[in-house]
Amino acid sequence: MEMVSRCRLALLAAGVALAACNPASTPPPGPDVLIGAWRSQVHATSGAFTEMKGFEFMYVFNAGGTMTESSNFDSVPPAPPAYGIWRKTGAREFEAKYAFYITKPPGSFAEIAKGGGWEPSGYGVLTEKITVAEHGKSYSSMLAYKLFDAAGNETEGGGEASAAGSRIEF
Repeated sequence: MEMVSRCRLALLAAGVALAACNPASTPPPGPDVLIGAWRSQVHATSGAFTEMKGFEFMYVFNAGGTMTESSNFDSVPPAPPAYGIWRKTGAREFEAKYAFYITKPPGSFAEIAKGGGWEPSGYGVLTEKITVAEHGKSYSSMLAYKLFDAAGNETEGGGEASAAGSRIEF
C-alpha cells in the first residue's frame, strides 16, 4: 500500500511539473511583463508623422531586452521594420528605444529600369515611455522621435506622439 501511495505522489508531482511546462496551461503574462506581441494605435501630435491617419505599430518585445516594431505605413515609402532595445524602469513602467531606416523615391522611372529603387536616405530613432495597465493586457505610451540624414545629422520632421496598445492573444 505504501508503495502505491508513493507512486501516486510521484505521478502527481510529474503531472504538476508537466503542466507547469505546458505553455497552453500557463496564465497570461502579469502586468509587469512587457514580453510578447502588441498592437498599438499611434497619434502623432507634432512632426512628420502628424498627417498619417490610422497609424499603427506592431511590436514584439523579447525576453533578452530586444524588440522589433513594424507599422502599417512601412511601405509608404518602403522601409524595413524598426529594431531596438527595451528595459523596465519601474512597476509596470518601461522604456524602449528603436531605430528604423528612411528611404527616398527614385528620381525617375528610368532609374528603376536600370535596377535602381528606393535608396537609403537616413534613419529615425524613437524613444517610448510605456505604462502597462494593471491587468497586463493593454498599455499607454508617449513617444519622441528624431530623424537623421544619411550622414547622421538631425533633420526636420522629428516630433512627439501618444499610443494605446493591446496585447495580441489567442
